[in-house]
Amino acid sequence: MSFVQPIYFLLLLALIPYVLWHFIWKRRREGRMLFFSTNVLKTAPKTWKNHLVHLPFALRVFAFILLVVVLARPQSSGFWRERTTEGIDMMLTMDISTSMLLEDVSPNRITVAKEVAYDFISKHKNDQIGLTLFGGEAFTPCPLTGDHSILLKRLGETSCELQAEGIIQPGTAIGMGVASAVTHLEHSKTKSKVIILLTDGANNTGDISPLMAAQMAKDAGIRVYTILLGTDAVVNMPVATLPNGEVYSTNIQTSTDPQTLQQIASLTGGTFYRAMSRDALTKVYEDIGKLEKTKLIQRQHQNHEDVFQPFLLLAVLCLLLEMLLRLVVLRRLP
Repeated sequence: MSFVQPIYFLLLLALIPYVLWHFIWKRRREGRMLFFSTNVLKTAPKTWKNHLVHLPFALRVFAFILLVVVLARPQSSGFWRERTTEGIDMMLTMDISTSMLLEDVSPNRITVAKEVAYDFISKHKNDQIGLTLFGGEAFTPCPLTGDHSILLKRLGETSCELQAEGIIQPGTAIGMGVASAVTHLEHSKTKSKVIILLTDGANNTGDISPLMAAQMAKDAGIRVYTILLGTDAVVNMPVATLPNGEVYSTNIQTSTDPQTLQQIASLTGGTFYRAMSRDALTKVYEDIGKLEKTKLIQRQHQNHEDVFQPFLLLAVLCLLLEMLLRLVVLRRLP
């Protein structure tokens, strides 16, 4: 507790002459009655009123002290209130090259990747999550955010059409995807910073190699969890639409590089996963979700508040009790 105007406590010095007046000078000036002999009074039994004779005076002094406290404006001390939540900062880094349209994981790789990521985001309400996409180049449609409605909207808009229509360059630039995610996490204040890298192929383009990007993540204290999605089977994939409207497809053997993904994970303290089905990918995200979470402490300052009301109420009660005792219980002869 603190006081806004403590100078009013100097008024308490006025109690010194008041106490002296009550116990010394006032008794000398009180009215007296003459008795022929006081022997009878000396032997008279004392009642409980004799013990309360100074109580009105004590109540008045106490009420005065309380009023001085009120004038000094007591206030509750300001304090910081802390609320603790658990969470991590992470970037989902997803491959959107045309090979993600392969149907070895039903209905296709990109659809499964989006749906499982959607469920993962929905279960991590206290986490800040962002989304980085990459094909032959990388971009971030949603930076790190706690507003998951925006993130889920951007995830729902994700498709492989950007590369299929030539809007982004062909190829798979894993290093560029990791490097782009690192730039959004390196200034995070949390102790737990994570990149979840999902791809179905090998790095074959980009100005930054996967291991160079992994070293950037390591230097920034970011763990990279790598996921290789899909099977090694030869799959039939549509590659062109003929003039007559027929879709031309051919068997394709996808190119993968699990060794590089393992190196990325090992270098940064993460883990490499292989997911060949929806259930397997769901299990991967569940494992990552069990990571030790950093405690995020949110501090809120509580302002000072006046707390004079109890002192004022008690002072009024003391004065009322003092008046009641003087007028009813301890009435004195004039």
